[in-house]
Amino acid sequence: MVAKKGGNRGGEDAEEELKREPLQAILLADSFATKFRPITLERPKVLLPLVNVPMIDYTLAWLESAGVEEVFVFCCAHSKQVMDYLKNSKWFAQPNFAVSTIESHNSISAGDALRLIYERHVISGDFILVTGDTVSNMPLTQALKEHKERRRKDNNAVMTIVIKQSKPSSITNQSRLGTEELFMAIDPDKKQLLYYEDKADDHKGTISLDKALLMDNASISLHNDKQDCYIDICSPEVLSLFTDNFDYQHLRRHFVKGLLLDDIMGYKIFTHEIHSSYAARIDNYRSYDTISKDIIQRWTYPLVPDVQFFGNCATKLERRGMYRASEVGLSRSAQIGPFTVIGNGTSIGSNTEISDSVVGEDCVIGSNVSIEGCYIWNNVTVEDGCKLKHAIVCDGVIMKSGAVLEPGAVLSFKVVVGQQFIVPAYSKVSLLQQPVKQDSDEELEYADNSSGIIGIPSISSIPEKLNDQFSTKLSDSQRRAGSEVGDGGVGFIWSLGEGGHEEEWRHSVAPIPADRLVEIIKTATDALEISNQDGNFLPPSGELEPDSVDNDSDEDARDDYSYFEKEVEATFLRAVHENVKEDHIILEVNSLRLSYNLTSTDCAGALFYSMMKLASDTPHDTPGELVKNVATVITKWKKLLKDYLTSIDEEIEVILKFEEMCLESTKEYTPLFVQVLHLLYNEDVIQEKSILDWASEKEEAEESDKLFLKQAEKFIQWLNEASEEED
Repeated sequence: MVAKKGGNRGGEDAEEELKREPLQAILLADSFATKFRPITLERPKVLLPLVNVPMIDYTLAWLESAGVEEVFVFCCAHSKQVMDYLKNSKWFAQPNFAVSTIESHNSISAGDALRLIYERHVISGDFILVTGDTVSNMPLTQALKEHKERRRKDNNAVMTIVIKQSKPSSITNQSRLGTEELFMAIDPDKKQLLYYEDKADDHKGTISLDKALLMDNASISLHNDKQDCYIDICSPEVLSLFTDNFDYQHLRRHFVKGLLLDDIMGYKIFTHEIHSSYAARIDNYRSYDTISKDIIQRWTYPLVPDVQFFGNCATKLERRGMYRASEVGLSRSAQIGPFTVIGNGTSIGSNTEISDSVVGEDCVIGSNVSIEGCYIWNNVTVEDGCKLKHAIVCDGVIMKSGAVLEPGAVLSFKVVVGQQFIVPAYSKVSLLQQPVKQDSDEELEYADNSSGIIGIPSISSIPEKLNDQFSTKLSDSQRRAGSEVGDGGVGFIWSLGEGGHEEEWRHSVAPIPADRLVEIIKTATDALEISNQDGNFLPPSGELEPDSVDNDSDEDARDDYSYFEKEVEATFLRAVHENVKEDHIILEVNSLRLSYNLTSTDCAGALFYSMMKLASDTPHDTPGELVKNVATVITKWKKLLKDYLTSIDEEIEVILKFEEMCLESTKEYTPLFVQVLHLLYNEDVIQEKSILDWASEKEEAEESDKLFLKQAEKFIQWLNEASEEED
């Protein structure tokens, strides 16, 4: 529970306890956006599977665990689907957790939704405002306490928004979630939000601040390294403010910025920054991919595939981050790679390879199929010889033999891809024709409030064998739908938007293509050199002044490095299992380095960690076999590692990283420290001088930090004697 209990408190606190209202939340089950078209024309975004669980279940599971007692789910587009899902789920039957729905057939924005909720008079006190595409494990207790304490002192403190550190890419000016670079000005003492801008000016990295803002505030911390988690703690006045101003439609663009610019009413917004907890919103296809990976890599614990919560079928966590449900038909010759989830009732044919992917329930995957970095939902059929790479495949899709999905492709519900047909990169294919207009309220028109997932009977009921005789009975549009996706295929290929491929790669589940990566890295490097000479741009830290960095920055940097290390490991493992060229690995690692604003030394440490982790994860029964595993991995990949070991300091960093692994993450290496160090020396990965310099530095350390130095005494003595003989 959020409220404090017990203790010898004053009469005022006791009276407040008696009057305590249950903690309420408003969950917006409509995104009021078009970023997941064409999928959301047939199913609401909150019911789309995220690692085989509907998005809304993650949000509700978190709210329940955080102590929320009453949730109002606002339903608009496809409202009947959402309401039917909740009605048939277990959410309506939970003790001390009441879930009810509020339906609207004509709201076209979050502002409209909140105005309608205000008219219903269901909110009685402070409440949590979230969208049904939010994944979090953060506790709410501290944020609520801070909000309520501020409210006692100042009734104008109407909102607290949750933020988290997340450095944008210096190349794309996007966060790892694919959202635009966000600028915030915050009072570092009061944590009050003073400025909010989610898009930079024409010159990336620059913003314009009102002089009055600088004059009225003694201290301002300016950031471009914060992520808006879209979790808000609101006072009841927030609802009335939306009612009083019909210009407020978007929660951030209109409401938050409107309050910050309004110097008459004096309403204030504050921030609560989380550090070790997880919170993120699925805004686009790239954030769908990023958050899926975070779930698989367990950053969202306990909301992970092997822990059962409402809406999911618990799976077993196996080696190398592979999750498999209990009833999976897996051929002996099939290979399932790391960071992969296989759903219940799915069968996988011989010589099929799947890696870094999520496969849903009751899918049939044929033989000699290659699936990499894909999200395959339920009841999908992939026939023999198909190749799928970094794509999304919705329920009921059939891919005929030999069909290919290029990176970034999205196949909506029940699409059929013809034999040998290649779906081009970033294509979106649907049984529905592309709408002429792209308004966010258009999904209201497509939603069938009397049934579940909509379909076009004359198309979706077409049998697998679309022969010539049947084709003659089709209308012109239906015949074109078949011809657009190959022989025997059914579906319309939507044309790209105004931005073309340029916009698609920014928000796709596919990584940036290697050739494009080279181009933008070069462009970014040139721009950084110019900006550094100019001196007019923000430093990479995102702070206006060095002394405005919070004391928590070291902790945040560690969090960033952990994310970076996991992504490097995933990149390395993909290279191992798919024989990716070293040049392409270097491009991907360099891209990650720039995204996280890290150094070549950090890359060396992360790659070394990945190699040693691979060796320890490879089956072995004795310490001697583990050393052989290390030798095999290092011999094969030392050229890649050496690319980042350009100085003595970087080689010493690898030794320090190995010490850290021995003491913390992989303790079975502890008695093998000297053997592995000798191996690295023999393979010319680490020079003699680096080892001797490391030993010299350790001589000055405390006794407790000399464990491995003592283990290596004889080896170091031998190196010193050999060095003297050479002299």
